[in-house]
Amino acid sequence: MKRIFIQLFQFYLKTSMKRPYLLTVAFFLLISVSFSQDVIRLQSCKDDLIGKQVDSLKSLYSKDGFSLLKEASITMESEYEMPVIVPLTQGSWYQFVFIGDYSSRLYEVRMFDWNERQVIFQQKRWGDVDGNIISYSYIPKFSEFHMMKPVQVNKQKKKNLCGYVMLFKKANTDEGVSVANAQ
Repeated sequence: MKRIFIQLFQFYLKTSMKRPYLLTVAFFLLISVSFSQDVIRLQSCKDDLIGKQVDSLKSLYSKDGFSLLKEASITMESEYEMPVIVPLTQGSWYQFVFIGDYSSRLYEVRMFDWNERQVIFQQKRWGDVDGNIISYSYIPKFSEFHMMKPVQVNKQKKKNLCGYVMLFKKANTDEGVSVANAQ
């Protein structure tokens, strides 16, 4: 932002005598840049408790014939969704997992298809048996991108909450009955 201001000021000095209206344009441009919103950037985090849960779930799902496609640790803010976009193939069996910070009170995941229709909604509370873990199966009807939006609510920590997302895919879906019953 500082560089933009310097460039605008240099440009103004060169052209101010020739074109006085440029001062107004430069002023409004500077104001719009200074009031622009900050971008939420994906940052990883480390939490030993979540790390142990991740290792256990990877082992559990690999024994059930799932392979890990994607995983990421993410730094989150309380009450803010963190969108995760994934390409899914029609008819494949997927298992999604979100693990939230153990001190949060509410965990929620919504998943939307390409047409922005909500296809999954799950919510857990801190007192639940597996409270900080949301896991669900999904078999898409079309090959398209889907968006998973995990969120957690924490009253003590508003920022720097650790979260973890994983996407598994069933290695072979020849078992027609069990795949149909997964949803």
